[in-house]
Amino acid sequence: MKYLLLLIFLGVVWWVWKKRSVEPLQPPAKRPDPQAEKMVVCAHCGLLLPESDSLAAGADFYCCEAHRQAGSTGRQ
Repeated sequence: MKYLLLLIFLGVVWWVWKKRSVEPLQPPAKRPDPQAEKMVVCAHCGLLLPESDSLAAGADFYCCEAHRQAGSTGRQ
């Protein structure tokens, strides 16, 4: 019986040692950072938003159609 326990103990030690010596997996390749997008300020309310989400009217940018229609008359 004691030889069986000794054999099991040695098997567990061997298994732990073998798992410890395995090389860790390489981390996944880093993805390139997305390009930063130009930010603009709504000419009506001052909200900062990406240029692709804004509405342009001349040299001014607006956050929504209602602010574009209101124009720059209501600047705060």
